[in-house]
Amino acid sequence: MIIAVNTRLLQKGKLEGIGWFTKETISRITQNHPEHQFLFIFDRKYDEDFVFSDNVKPIVISPPTRHPLLWFLWFEIRIPQVLRKYKADLFLSPDGYLSLNTRVKQLAVIHDINFAHRPKDLPWLTAKYCNYFFPRFAKRAKRIATVSYYSKEDICRTYQIPADDIDVVYNGVNKIYTVTSEEDKATTREKYTNGEAYFLYIGSLHPRKNICGLLRAFDAFRTSVDSDIKLVITGGEMFKTSDITRTYEGMRFKDDVVFTGRLPIEELHQVLGAALAMTFVPYFEGFGIPVIEGMSAGIPVICSNTTSLPEVGGNAVYYADPFEVSQIKDAMIRVANDADLRAELIEKGHKQQTKFTWDKTADQLWGSIQICLNT
Repeated sequence: MIIAVNTRLLQKGKLEGIGWFTKETISRITQNHPEHQFLFIFDRKYDEDFVFSDNVKPIVISPPTRHPLLWFLWFEIRIPQVLRKYKADLFLSPDGYLSLNTRVKQLAVIHDINFAHRPKDLPWLTAKYCNYFFPRFAKRAKRIATVSYYSKEDICRTYQIPADDIDVVYNGVNKIYTVTSEEDKATTREKYTNGEAYFLYIGSLHPRKNICGLLRAFDAFRTSVDSDIKLVITGGEMFKTSDITRTYEGMRFKDDVVFTGRLPIEELHQVLGAALAMTFVPYFEGFGIPVIEGMSAGIPVICSNTTSLPEVGGNAVYYADPFEVSQIKDAMIRVANDADLRAELIEKGHKQQTKFTWDKTADQLWGSIQICLNT
């Protein structure tokens, strides 16, 4: 069989959540199934590291998909041309975007539909595009995969898709995220926070991630507690960051907040392992990979009690309502002051994170692919 894959998010040094999902699953699937041919479709020059095996044929089709008008051109005109030319049996799209202009079977991985519930978090045209096309993608797909039971139920309810047509394929966690040595922790703290302990946020700077609430909670934490603990925020800017800037500028303890920007994964491992705790309090998540990254690195996790996060965190995290700054602040105080609680969360987190591996994800996604190919 010829399986075409949308690999436009495989960009060297720029992998975010869906990009990592694509890399970790598709690398395993192509290597484990040499009996099939895989057509990797990029929208710009690709790195050879993303050609995972001999049964992969990479091609580049323009234009680079940098905004919604180009998404339309790429998916509705260019993708159907490629699928016809190479006689593809299936189009797999790990970011959920499909083509409405082809009869080829399609499998969409729709991680979540945050844009349906929080359209104002996105640029106007992006929200319009997603809310017009994704209901149609969901109905056109031969099958849908998603990353949590929360997202499955949300897609079923919002788009009226039968539950039997949606498979849950949990995310995994990169094996690099392990406990770091005390020496490495000290070195990392010295580098980023002058040796002080710190709370850590990992993820994009995006309204949905509630960075403003986290900043306000940290300010309230430092006001309430005599402490030199810092806050480190790691990740690249995405949409509508002006509110983050305004909130930061209005902080009493803004000098104790460190923005690192996006870090290479090796450096991110060190920053994660040296943190006092992960503070991940978004309003909406389809999964929440940073939660299990924190568990894997052996640090306590504070996270939101909304959407998919209780499903992922289980009993191994300290929950807070992301809409209540006081709850986030109280969680910081409790975790910072209670060494026994930190040890308990670390122990439970170690057990919880073993439920999530990329090997399992790839196997489950392959099961979805087989259903598509055989029906």
